[in-house]
Amino acid sequence: MNSRLKKFSETWLIDATISDIQEKLDKDEITSYELVLMYLYRIEKFDKQGPMINSVLEINPDALNIAASLDHERRVKGPRSLVHGIPIILKDNIDTGDKMHTSAGSLVLKDSYAKQDAYVTKLLREAGAIILGKANMTEWANFMTYKMPNGYSSRGGQVLNPYGPGRFDVGGSSSGSAAAVSANFTTVALGTETSGSILSPASQNSCVGLKPTIGLISRRGVIPISHTQDTVGPITRCVKDAAILMSYLAKPDPEDPITLTNPYENINYLNYLERDGLRGVKLGICREKHFEYLNEEKRQIMDKAIKVIEELGGITKDVAIPSINTNWNINVLLYEFKNGINYYLSSIDSSLGVRTLKDIIRINEENPETHLKYGQTILLESEQTSGTLTDPEYLNSLQHDIYYAREQGIDKLLKEEDLDVLIFPNNYGAAIPAKAGYPSITVPAGYTSEGEPVGITFTGRAFSEPLLFKVAYAYEQATLHRVSPKLSE
Repeated sequence: MNSRLKKFSETWLIDATISDIQEKLDKDEITSYELVLMYLYRIEKFDKQGPMINSVLEINPDALNIAASLDHERRVKGPRSLVHGIPIILKDNIDTGDKMHTSAGSLVLKDSYAKQDAYVTKLLREAGAIILGKANMTEWANFMTYKMPNGYSSRGGQVLNPYGPGRFDVGGSSSGSAAAVSANFTTVALGTETSGSILSPASQNSCVGLKPTIGLISRRGVIPISHTQDTVGPITRCVKDAAILMSYLAKPDPEDPITLTNPYENINYLNYLERDGLRGVKLGICREKHFEYLNEEKRQIMDKAIKVIEELGGITKDVAIPSINTNWNINVLLYEFKNGINYYLSSIDSSLGVRTLKDIIRINEENPETHLKYGQTILLESEQTSGTLTDPEYLNSLQHDIYYAREQGIDKLLKEEDLDVLIFPNNYGAAIPAKAGYPSITVPAGYTSEGEPVGITFTGRAFSEPLLFKVAYAYEQATLHRVSPKLSE
């Protein structure tokens, strides 16, 4: 790499936002082609050597060519959007109809090429983004076995947390997406969440992560777990970048009918970024069962965060979700995974010999040393269900989850306590909002004395993303906690 780009990649690029990059692109101080080169340099130097973060699973072989074509288009016609020429990495369960594989981190699907783009991939390409590569992830989105460490996949190996490789949990299952953004191997990334899989790695890697309302973003072309809980969402280094991405991703898709419930049309989330966005907002602090996971140092970080919120005009009170002690189970996920994965596999290349969940289990069992380092207990449990969505066990659990997560859960709490937003530490409050299908956003709140990141998470009603962006941006701008990890060769 030439000395100018090497210097850029080791200084300016480390904290560069979408806006910072667009400014240099518009001034012709860099090109998108050079931007991709710089990220490839950092991936080679730090992700595949140095501390070996191991976050990037695959590079798009056409990335440089795509960047060059977008540079030409910028010169001739001008940029298409705020993400024109911006590199983005996608979690490896999001289809790309190109020369990259989509495997959910599994060796079973290591040779699988999607026949077409996922809807979110299509929207990003139309906006002029560069799909730089695929991120490593917890295999099958952490729905393979109860023993799987966050960030491990049979195809990609173990993702490490750039703030403390081998010391701090990297979070799951969008581990590679968050670690790649944090270590700046890409400008931004997409993850997916069923329950905590964006919030967990984002908070553990000192990133901003948005788990949107179910219905805001299409899931078409995403390897599924649960059609009632799955969503795609952005992982970024700042709230503004998440708002930019969401403005292009929150589009209706007739082939994912839940997206037709979105009450907003062509919304620009940048309009909701207000430095005084916390003033007058009523926030409930969900301490019971959630703060109990924190050690004393992390509790103190959260207490300081809450004090800042109050100083910014937020009105807080301690509360508990009414259904917090309800007996929850994962029956909905077990049934919907079997149903959904069988449908997804029916669309991939038949020559791979993987058409059903039973095939995945069989191939894993035939290759235990490479495929089954931690077992496949959840896959077996899912296969043992009928996978039929008229099964009484499934229907009872579905109705239970919806009723106690919404009507007797978050909705009841917000109404009875007259609240706008709930506060949780890290991803520890992810489960009930996930079952409700409600949105959450996590923002860096600081670091322990050892350097482990801590995040504060805000949760709201369905389609309350405008309010969540206001709150998150106000807190972020008042604190500016995020510090990039120091990577060594």
